[in-house]
Amino acid sequence: MTTRTLFEATRLGTLDLPNRLVMAPMTRNRAAADGTPTPIMSEYYAQRAGAGLIIAEATTPNAVGATYPDIPALYDDRHVQGWRAVTGAVREAGGRMFLQLQHGGRIGHPETSGHHPVAPSPVPFPDPMHTPSGSRPPVVPREMTVDEIHATVADFANAARRAVDAGFAGVEVHAANGYLLHQFLGQDTNRRTDAYGGPVAHRVRFTVEVVRAVADAIGAERVGVRIAPGVTANAMAEGDTEAIYPELVAALAEIAPAYLHIVFADPDQPLFHELRAAWPGTLVANPVLGWGGPLPEDGGKAAGERLLAAGADLIALGRPFLANPDLVHRLRTGAPVNQVRDHGLMYTGGPDGYTDYPTLDDARDTTSRTALATTGA
Repeated sequence: MTTRTLFEATRLGTLDLPNRLVMAPMTRNRAAADGTPTPIMSEYYAQRAGAGLIIAEATTPNAVGATYPDIPALYDDRHVQGWRAVTGAVREAGGRMFLQLQHGGRIGHPETSGHHPVAPSPVPFPDPMHTPSGSRPPVVPREMTVDEIHATVADFANAARRAVDAGFAGVEVHAANGYLLHQFLGQDTNRRTDAYGGPVAHRVRFTVEVVRAVADAIGAERVGVRIAPGVTANAMAEGDTEAIYPELVAALAEIAPAYLHIVFADPDQPLFHELRAAWPGTLVANPVLGWGGPLPEDGGKAAGERLLAAGADLIALGRPFLANPDLVHRLRTGAPVNQVRDHGLMYTGGPDGYTDYPTLDDARDTTSRTALATTGA
């Protein structure tokens, strides 16, 4: 058992963190149509600068990798300029940021990206896709050629360089939640018979090549990797989870990135402890808080403490940070947390459900004004 706490200072690579709480990356659909970050994104992230580390939302490293309308990108100079405003606002507020890089693979649509989606194999997403013109039937992705795989690896590395140029302390490679890298890992979505498909050692190859290229581009100490063992988001069906992740983690450990980030980490599952024992560096764990339901009254504090006790080094929280700009202060003091008001507002654009969640100080000011108005003082 460990005596580490959520609120003590720690170190990640060369970065000093004031606490062990990480704001998890969450798609919010507030970028411009061309993927350029917008001023309201600067406000949103700066509000949450009290996190030990912010991992900014999934950002596409190339045009074909775009997933949904109004998600950010990082393959053009205009994207760099937009993100530079965001990182500057967060630094001014005292925060630190990584950026998550994500290619959607089959989770994409020509109406969104202007390109036909690509994937390990021509296995379509089973559900309708959200596009700028509404819900549309999915399209069968085109199987990537080996040359396209290599080009995509290079795109991730180039996006990582741009991220550093834009002021990020590092990047997180997204190999989770049913997007392209995860699609290569799963048996159902990867039906290739070449060096990138079939045995587990082949299916992990693409992810390992991406992480190695990104580490070579900006330094391993600036790189994290997010994985989701057994998670079925976006219709994923890995098939052999218990075999995939020990192989993948062992290969990643040789590259020595700054951290490994496990989605929906469960300290009651043997695989979590197996991966913790196999991973020599910092482990970021995202607890299971239940999707779509109310936040726990303590904002996830107890779940985070359980993961720290089980060997995690940093705790990543998503929705609690979404609804509570001052989450670290609330958890530290035991104050009540805001609930997510309407999950639809997560993706609809504008300030509603984005930058308008009150801090404790905001709530006190509102209470004081109401009291004064009531008493006529």
